[in-house]
Amino acid sequence: MKTESEIIQIARQVIQNEISSLNGVLDKVDRRFADAAGLILDSGGKVVVSGVGKSAIIAQKIAATMNSTGTTAVFLHAADAIHGDLGLIQNEDVIILLSKSGETPELKTLIPLIKARRNKLIAITGNVFSYLAQQSDVILDTTVPREACPNNLAPTASTTAQLVAGDALSIVLLECRGFTAEDFARVHPGGALGKQLLLKVEDVYTHNEVPVVKPGDDLTKIIVEISAKRLGATAVLDKGMLMGIITDGDLRRMLLKKPQLDQITAKEIMTPHPKATSPDTLLVNALELMREHNITQLPVVDAGIYKGVIHIHDIIKEGII
Repeated sequence: MKTESEIIQIARQVIQNEISSLNGVLDKVDRRFADAAGLILDSGGKVVVSGVGKSAIIAQKIAATMNSTGTTAVFLHAADAIHGDLGLIQNEDVIILLSKSGETPELKTLIPLIKARRNKLIAITGNVFSYLAQQSDVILDTTVPREACPNNLAPTASTTAQLVAGDALSIVLLECRGFTAEDFARVHPGGALGKQLLLKVEDVYTHNEVPVVKPGDDLTKIIVEISAKRLGATAVLDKGMLMGIITDGDLRRMLLKKPQLDQITAKEIMTPHPKATSPDTLLVNALELMREHNITQLPVVDAGIYKGVIHIHDIIKEGII
């Protein structure tokens, strides 16, 4: 069994090895990245990413990254392609094949079939003199000096290099397409990222009751309204216009300052000209406004008309925080 210090040293060596390998890949980035991006952008079809073994796993990740960043892509295992799934590939598609050696038997069988269909072929390979490289339209060189494995056998640094090259190509395509945060949200509607970029105040606050008191209402009416509507606050309206807001905190502070409660009105307690939000404000921006001013409720106002209240708990329920 290795000692703690030895384990730490091994881990550091592996990470340093991969960093060094990636620096080597960085030095190889040239016009071929532009050529690869051009093939994909001009194709009119999808991207089909394929490989065998560990390269196949990286190919799956690259396809997933492309799909989430504006480039339609699918993963096709090379072994499946030569056993009936080649029909997935259409004439306009661009094929990306991953292989460290570039001499994988399954790829050697697949490549002539791709060439016969006249599909454009991009190689991500660690051997620029391989069969795969020679048959490709564009080569992205991911050669690494050695694997992080002490036996120089297990794919480690080489698969990291493949993944980074795929990430780089995906983001190049994203930039070329002008893919925005809003576009990203449309392909991630179900997760927290999608919610941050899509959910608006109007999607949440309408589930709440609408607390309202008038400027001259007494303390009893204020407490009843806040308690009944369960938002910890009520708006103060005068002729339909928002004058202020009263929160639980305002009531507590008032009780400490004014022992004579029977003559207190909403106008005396309220915070005038409160921070407010609109129905079309992104939920994440409403949350930022709450945090900035250390508040937990915001009146919702649309074209000057009070519509209701959104509470920080509404935002928490949506998983934004």
